[in-house]
Amino acid sequence: MVSEVLGTQCSAKGCRVAAVWALQWNNPKLHTPERRKTWLACDEHRESLGNFLELRGFLREVTPFGAVS
Repeated sequence: MVSEVLGTQCSAKGCRVAAVWALQWNNPKLHTPERRKTWLACDEHRESLGNFLELRGFLREVTPFGAVS
């Protein structure tokens, strides 16, 4: 099914590669401390997406995709 495929690909703009990383984040100005949002990343975009979130103080955890709790 198309929606299943789209849900497991990298979150980087224009990337259609399968995700292998889950970047857990939250915006402390908008979300409670326990709230987590997830961006998925392929190997190529894991660092750039992580840096984007880290610079803003949003990144909480990076885990292999499929190991998200």
